[in-house]
Amino acid sequence: MAGKRGSGKKMPKLGTGKRFAAVETSARKSGARNPKAVAAAAGRKKFGGAKMAAMAKAGRKRAARKGR
Repeated sequence: MAGKRGSGKKMPKLGTGKRFAAVETSARKSGARNPKAVAAAAGRKKFGGAKMAAMAKAGRKRAARKGR
């Protein structure tokens, strides 16, 4: 993961997608069938459904602006 509490590493800013990517990479290395689903489930557990939905919406908007 992108740094656990107390490890001394600074976490990326919330909403940038870097935390999600770190969890996804970790899940992939652990052999998850669908690492994006694992990252989304962890995010919903930590931040709640409404906050995750808002962050996903912002991410889709940011990606659309970049033309992805």
